[in-house]
Amino acid sequence: MEKKTFHVPNIGCGGCVSTIENELGALAGVKHVKGEVQSKAVTVEWEDPANWNTIVATLKDIDYAPAEA
Repeated sequence: MEKKTFHVPNIGCGGCVSTIENELGALAGVKHVKGEVQSKAVTVEWEDPANWNTIVATLKDIDYAPAEA
């Protein structure tokens, strides 16, 4: 299982975090998603068939692209 914590500059409220958690959580292979409003950090744990590229693409689609992507 892989795990990554990253910064999402567009997080502004709890609704933003909920959207990210719901959208990423719906991806096959994503096991855990936790976002924090104050730090604008998101931690994702995943395994196959999910991968980092799929996670980034999903975040970009919902306008919450990670800072590194």
